[in-house]
Parts: sequence; structure tokens; C-alpha cells
Amino acid sequence: MRSLGVGLVAATVLATALSVWLGLRLADQRAAEQRRQDVLAAARQSALNFTSLDYRHYGRDSGNVLKGATGDFKKQFAAQTAQLTKLVAQNKSVSEGQVLEAGIVRSNERSARVLVVADSKVTNTAAPEGQARTYRLQLDLVRVAGRWLTSDVEFVG
Repeated sequence: MRSLGVGLVAATVLATALSVWLGLRLADQRAAEQRRQDVLAAARQSALNFTSLDYRHYGRDSGNVLKGATGDFKKQFAAQTAQLTKLVAQNKSVSEGQVLEAGIVRSNERSARVLVVADSKVTNTAAPEGQARTYRLQLDLVRVAGRWLTSDVEFVG
């Protein structure tokens, strides 16, 4: 009878340990999936901001790019904003972006690399009917104060 009680206690301890372990694994998987969704959402928004610029409200549009940026990319984009403002105004440039696809190349808790394919229709004084453009972008993102921000953008392939 006593060995039956010891066996039940051992089985209970084992079942509890297994439940805790499975619960922790499930929580880790949920956290990884949430991080993946957050990274993709940030990359998509950054690419959309980067490919959607309108001379009539370029200050707001470039501000949206800067809000989602950090590091060297933010510094470089900010440094070019005054010159770009003049250029897009002179050419009456409007770019309407659309993100077609995004995929994570690598990610961890602090950084990620995402490839994005985006289209845009660009109209300006030289092309008043518009031109279709396709962009393949590589975005590097870093987590800063709980937000995923773009630290680098490269045109690829």
C-alpha cells in the first residue's frame, strides 16, 4: 500500500514537471511568433512609408519614415530631407507604395533582417501618367524601447 502511495506521488510530481515544461515551451513559442509578427509589421510599415511620398505633404511623409528609423539610416535620411523636399516639390513627385511580400531572413530578440518586395506608382512632371516601379528591399531592424525600428535599407536584386 505504501509503495502505491509513493508511486502516485512520483507520478504527480512527474506530471506537474512535464506540465510546467510544456507550458514554458508554449509561452516561448507564442513569444517567438509575436516577435515575428511585430518584426514583419514594422518592416512592412517602414517599406510602405519609404515608398509612399507625396510632394504636397512631404514633411509629414518624410517624418513617418524618420519615426520608424534609427541609427545611421535615420541620420542619412534626415540629412537628405531638405534637399529631397526641394527635389520632389520641383518635380511634383508622388509615389504610392504597396507592399507585396515580406519575409524574415533572420531575427532574434534585439535585431532582424527582412526582405520586402514593394511596388509603387510614381508620377511627376516627366511622367504625368505614372510609372510602375518594383523595389526589392533589405531592411535591418533593431528593437529600441520596445519598438522595431529600421536601422538600414538596401536595394537588392
